[in-house]
Amino acid sequence: MIVLHGAGLEVEVAQSGGLTTRTILAPTSIELAERRIAVIGANGSGKSTLLRLLNGLTLPSTGRVTVDEHDTRRDGSAVRRRVGFVFTDPLHQLVMSTPADDVELSLRRSIRHRSERRATALRLLEQRGLGHVAQSSIYDLSGGERQLVSLTAVLAVEPAIIVADEPTTLLDLRNRLQVIDALMALDQQVIIATHDLDFAARTDRVLLVDDGHVVEDGDPARVIARYQAMMGAR
Repeated sequence: MIVLHGAGLEVEVAQSGGLTTRTILAPTSIELAERRIAVIGANGSGKSTLLRLLNGLTLPSTGRVTVDEHDTRRDGSAVRRRVGFVFTDPLHQLVMSTPADDVELSLRRSIRHRSERRATALRLLEQRGLGHVAQSSIYDLSGGERQLVSLTAVLAVEPAIIVADEPTTLLDLRNRLQVIDALMALDQQVIIATHDLDFAARTDRVLLVDDGHVVEDGDPARVIARYQAMMGAR
């Protein structure tokens, strides 16, 4: 389970010829135990910062974050083995030229022999419905296919938790639904930041982030209604 113990983030920014402290995420204490959790809020609210704290991509400037009692600051490698992160833009995550190469790269620590790694990568892609593009250039894939390749590469190391930062934002409707269905079908706990309120409504719990604060937390219908009311008032 992921737990935030007063975890927050402040940064120094230049202002009027000097430096000032800006709060990106106020100190937050929450336990994230539900199987499906969504994080919603306006652009710049702090959603992505909250998610990046969950696997140590960003370290808190106050408090701490633990994953199964492993501290993200002290035990970063152990945390990242447990928490896989899916980025908004898969091209920020895919570093090899083909899907097969990228998934094989994820397997390099767990499977020693190249031929076995290759066979496993091809099998995992086939299971995800991507066998026909396994040897294609990443740049020839659709946005949905790229995002599913990213997910396959993350899942290859068998994390217990998947954290996805707005994974459907850049996708058209068909690819968006395909990625949502793939995430919802996983055995792993899934924590997502999303602007897709229909997607958020399918989860077990929703956190609403506004101006660096978690201002609502709980039942999806109630939290989404609060967010819609807030946006309507603005």
